[in-house]
Amino acid sequence: MLHKDGYSVPVLKNARLIKDNEGEVLGVVETVTDLTELNKTRLKVEEIERKLGETYRFDRIIGKSRVMQQLFTAVSAAAASEATILIQGESGTGKELVAGAIHYNSNRVAKPLVTVNCSALSETLLESELFGHVKGAYTGAVKDRIGRFEEADGGTIFLDEIGEVSPYIQVKLLRVLQEREIERVGESKRRKINIRIITATNKILYELVKNGSFREDLYYRLKVFPITVPALRERKEDIPLLTSYFTNHQNKKTKKKITGLTKEANQILMDYNWPGNVRELENAIEHAFVLCNSGSIDTFDLPVEIRKTQYSPAQTPSLRQQAAYSQSNRQLSKEALLELLEECDWNKAEVARRIGVSRTAVWKYMKKWEIALQKPIVS
Repeated sequence: MLHKDGYSVPVLKNARLIKDNEGEVLGVVETVTDLTELNKTRLKVEEIERKLGETYRFDRIIGKSRVMQQLFTAVSAAAASEATILIQGESGTGKELVAGAIHYNSNRVAKPLVTVNCSALSETLLESELFGHVKGAYTGAVKDRIGRFEEADGGTIFLDEIGEVSPYIQVKLLRVLQEREIERVGESKRRKINIRIITATNKILYELVKNGSFREDLYYRLKVFPITVPALRERKEDIPLLTSYFTNHQNKKTKKKITGLTKEANQILMDYNWPGNVRELENAIEHAFVLCNSGSIDTFDLPVEIRKTQYSPAQTPSLRQQAAYSQSNRQLSKEALLELLEECDWNKAEVARRIGVSRTAVWKYMKKWEIALQKPIVS
C-alpha cells in the first residue's frame, strides 16, 4: 500500500464476508497488517546467511575447518600472483576446483582456463594435445592444429596428474616454463605464449624425484607456490556443511524435498574414513536420493560400503603412505593385482588409491596381463 508520505508499505490483507441469517451479504470486514518490520527481519536473515556462506566458501570450495581456512588464504594469495602453482592432494579432494578458484579470482579471468588430464593420453597424443602439430607431422595429421598451450594464451593452463608425464614430455614442459615458448610437433618455429601454469597431482612429487622418475629441475619449477588440499578425513567438521550443500543441489536436480539426514545416518558419515574424499561424499548423497522416499536420508539409503562396520581406517593410507607403498612395490605382479582387485570388489579407482598410481595405470596393467576389466561372473 502507499503510505501518506509517498513510499510503499508491504502489507498482509485479509477480508471476510458478513452475512445475515438468510445468507444475504451485509458487507465486508477487511484487516491490513503492516509487514515492514517482518520484511526488514527477513532481509537481515538473508544478509546473515549470505555472509555466512562467504565465510565458509571460496567459489565452490566449501569448509569452515581450520585447514580449509588456511586453504582459502593460500588460494587468495595464489590468485593475486603470477607464480606457478603445484596443487597436491588425494583423489577426490577438489584439486580442479582449487585451480578454477585461482584462475577465476586472478587478473586472467577474462581469458580461458584450459584443463588437460596428463594421464588420459599416451606420450605422442599428449605432446600433440599440448603443443599442437602441423600438417603431415605424423600419420593422420591432415591439417595444422593449435595445442592447448596456445589455446590458453593470456589465460591459465591446468595440467592435472602431472606426475604421470613421461621423461620426454617433462623436458618439453621444462622449456615452456623457462622460455615461455613452444614448438608445434613437426615444426621448428618457436611461438611465444603468455600463460599461467597450474599443475596438480595425487602423488608426492618429491618421492618421484628421489626414485628418478621425475626431473628435479622441473619439480622445483612447478612448486614455486605449493598448495595442499586436505583429505576429508582430516576435516570431518566440514561434513555437515558439505552434506547440506549436496542435499540442496540434489533437491533442485530431482525436485525432491529432503530436509537432511537422520541422526544415525549423520553419525555413519562422521565415522566413515572417506577414501574417495569429497567426491565420494557427493556420490553417496546422490545414491541416497535414489533410495530415499521420506523427508530425511536414513541409514539404509546410504551406499553399502559406507555402512559396513568392518571397514577399517587402516585400509586408507595417507598420500605419503601411498607413495611409499608404490615405491616399495614398483614390480607389481599379476597375482598381487588380482588379489587387490578382489579385495576392492573390482573397483579400479580404489586399487589405484591403495598402490598410489592413477586409475589409467591400473587399466594398463590389466591390459598388459590380459585381466578382464569387469569382475568375472561365476556361474
